[in-house]
Amino acid sequence: MAKLAFLGLGVMGGPMAGHLQKAGHEVTVYNRTATKADDWVSTYGGAMAKTPREAVRDADFVMSCVGNDDDLRSVCLGEDGAFVGMTSGTVFVDHTTVSAAVTRELYAAANEKQVSFVDAPISGGQAGAENAALSIMCGGDEGACDRALPVMEVYSKICRRLGDSGAGQMTKMCNQIAIAGLVQGLSEALHFADKAGLDGRAVVEVISQGAAGSWQMDNRYETMLDDHFDHGFATDWMRKDLGICLSTANETGASLPVTALVDQFYKDVQKMGGGRWDTSSLFKRLQTL
Repeated sequence: MAKLAFLGLGVMGGPMAGHLQKAGHEVTVYNRTATKADDWVSTYGGAMAKTPREAVRDADFVMSCVGNDDDLRSVCLGEDGAFVGMTSGTVFVDHTTVSAAVTRELYAAANEKQVSFVDAPISGGQAGAENAALSIMCGGDEGACDRALPVMEVYSKICRRLGDSGAGQMTKMCNQIAIAGLVQGLSEALHFADKAGLDGRAVVEVISQGAAGSWQMDNRYETMLDDHFDHGFATDWMRKDLGICLSTANETGASLPVTALVDQFYKDVQKMGGGRWDTSSLFKRLQTL
């Protein structure tokens, strides 16, 4: 078993760190809001630290799952940052969805400290974190990814290296682009069924068995029809991710017309007061038009 540090105990990071502690690893946690770290230790055991630098002391692996580019920089850099406290040969695994640019920036900064940096964004939502069934997309040096794999396997159903630093984040962008189109398509189908006087549940029962079937349909259509939008990934976070996708598309020359349109639909949801509603709230937007 390894000595680990886990930085960030939100709805994803908290359960992930818990799985590591339950698996027998020695886990020290850090969270910007210290009460969350206190609660985590009360639930799972382990230890907590007041700063990232303190949390990573003598750790073999450091895992992070925070909010955005600036949050990630704040836990990695500076006099209280993780990089100062990590010893040579330690592997830092970042599960945050951030830009490929900040990933490569921190990869270079880690190399200067003779530590490894792996970008490893995750997909599967809160349920995936709680059930140890996440999909993990990794970028970074092959040796570092291989070393970290047994740790990540504790809370994942698939974990794969896609290439050099930034490849994991680029793959997560593909994931979010695909989800945006799928949720909008499902929302329009349910909206059309309603306007046509059809039973939405009966419609899904039939079409889900054919080419229209998807994870979104299987897991979200009932809550969408019940007007419940407090399940899974929030609209505010989706807009953050789609912003990264669209910015990167401008840099790479990729064309994302549907993604750009759906991003504006999510902006409409935010204006409706639904920033914390889950991403399936695109359906609620259509129902209010």
